[in-house]
This record gives sequence, C-alpha cells and structure tokens, in this order.
Amino acid sequence: MTDPRHTDTSRLEELETRLAFQEDLIDRLNDVIARQDRELMALSRRVDSLETRLNDLAEAASLPGGPPGHEVPPHY
Repeated sequence: MTDPRHTDTSRLEELETRLAFQEDLIDRLNDVIARQDRELMALSRRVDSLETRLNDLAEAASLPGGPPGHEVPPHY
C-alpha cells in the first residue's frame, strides 16, 4: 500500500514546482508589459510630433506666398 505521507509530499513538491514556474512567467510577462508600455509612450510622442509637423506644413501651404501646393494654375 502507498504511504499517504509520500503522496502528500510529492503533491506538495509538484505544487511548489508549478508555483515557481508561474512566478517566473509572471515576472517575464511583467517585463514584457513594461517594455511595451515604454514603446507605446515613445510611439505616442512620435505621432504627436508628426501631427504637429503635418499641421504646420498644411498651414504653411495655405498661406499666400507659401510653397506651391495643389493650386490651379492661373490660366484655368
């Protein structure tokens, strides 16, 4: 017959092993989330910068004497 203490010990070891792997996985996932958050913040700043530049270019193109855009030539 199987000793119940041996079974309990092996079950406990199994649970401790699983817990250790889960803690490691959680730590690695946390690192990934933190890195992605930093990347999202950087990309958001770049989008804001590009949006500002695009608005500045659109404003400059609409000013008289600004760079030529899609204006109809005077002979039309």
